[in-house]
Amino acid sequence: MPRRHLRMTGAADCSLGAALRDLRTELDLPAAFPAEAMAEAEAAVRDPDLSAHEDATDLPFLTIDPPASTDLDQAMHLERRRDGRGYRVHYAIADVAAFVRPGGALDAEAHRRVTTLYFPDDRIPLHPTVLSEGAASLLPVEVRPAALWRIDLDSDGRATATDVRRALVRSRAKLDYAGVQRRIDARTAEEPLALLREIGRLREEQELARGGISLDVPEQEITGRDGSYGLAYRAPLPAEAWNAQISLLTGIAAAHLMAEAGTGILRTLPTAPDGAVARLRRSARALRVDWPHHVPYARVVRSLNPELPHHAAFLQECTTLLRGAGYTAFDHGDLPDPAVHAAVADLYTHCTAPLRRLVDRYASELCLAATAGKEPPEWVREALPALPKEMAEGTRRANTVERACVDLVEAALLEGRVGELFDAYVVDVGDRNPATGTVHLRDPAVVGRIEGGTAPLPLGERLRVRLTRAGPAARSVLFAPA
Repeated sequence: MPRRHLRMTGAADCSLGAALRDLRTELDLPAAFPAEAMAEAEAAVRDPDLSAHEDATDLPFLTIDPPASTDLDQAMHLERRRDGRGYRVHYAIADVAAFVRPGGALDAEAHRRVTTLYFPDDRIPLHPTVLSEGAASLLPVEVRPAALWRIDLDSDGRATATDVRRALVRSRAKLDYAGVQRRIDARTAEEPLALLREIGRLREEQELARGGISLDVPEQEITGRDGSYGLAYRAPLPAEAWNAQISLLTGIAAAHLMAEAGTGILRTLPTAPDGAVARLRRSARALRVDWPHHVPYARVVRSLNPELPHHAAFLQECTTLLRGAGYTAFDHGDLPDPAVHAAVADLYTHCTAPLRRLVDRYASELCLAATAGKEPPEWVREALPALPKEMAEGTRRANTVERACVDLVEAALLEGRVGELFDAYVVDVGDRNPATGTVHLRDPAVVGRIEGGTAPLPLGERLRVRLTRAGPAARSVLFAPA
């Protein structure tokens, strides 16, 4: 069963917090930054390289992130084109290269860490927080260096022109998804923000037309409850999907810039094999999800309501078609095969989160060079061949952290309840042994393995299950048919 991102919203001081701290030690993850790297970061804060940045502080940018976020990679300003023929997207991406010297200690540490690691109660950052949550973060009011994208769209949301250059920007407001959704729904949002829904929906239609897929998979959220904690499911808001479409738009534009220039790094995903799609169709039938043979998979996904248990279970099953994503570098115009990201249904790259992901800094530099008609910096070209392997290792480590956190939270939550009965849905059944699989509890919001029975599990049906293993020492939960 694919895992979900976990967020802690009020339980950091309970026993779970201590268990999570122990987990960080056991996984042998990066700790404090080396002194030399910290010294470079602090020096860069005092004297960043702003020599190539034009002044774009007149644009009223805003950021949209979870309320507690301070590592703000992106800021946007949306407007209608003056010719009345579409829209203009201004998208500012934090310019990490203004602070990180190629070949220095800080750069070396970033290559060792590769990505920010998120725990429910904390994070292990890619860059020192003096940069990632300070001088390089697009915090409101502050003037910050950025790679400033300008993407023109026609009235149907198709990209017609792309430009990216270095600029100094200033965000006017730090907004959160819930607040944005309320203002848009109440029609109190001013046009730059109100256009997020208009442009987001047009981009969703473009995604559907090209056969792309965006999955609104519910999150598990750790919540405070009377001094203790619990788990609940949270369905993503439409504003989150619209915001994600702006990021996808930029990643697609960046990939095409690199492809035209002949040098770059793509995020790729092969097309799912026929057997995987056939298995998903069987899951759809078992979960009572209507999927007529003439209806494309992407359209079925868009019809689902993640707040319905059987739809949420099917969305989780859909993520099995997204396995196998990776990074592929190319040079001298030799595009990889496959070059397209199957879920995006287009060329695509990661470029919008350089504070949290190593590869994005390199993608920005490649796109800036391509737009200017120049060769990429030598330090970028030298690092390019090794980047896919580095990113694969960083992604593996991040997935290990995520799996371990979910297992620990669920096991800790159900400690002391071994032997109790729960109502659950069967959301996955083993191919080789249909008596084993995965169940999705309704309350608490736990997803766990089930085994020990002799009869095939009823995929998509409600099942009474007994908890047979739990607790921090076990680090995972296990169920059996009641």
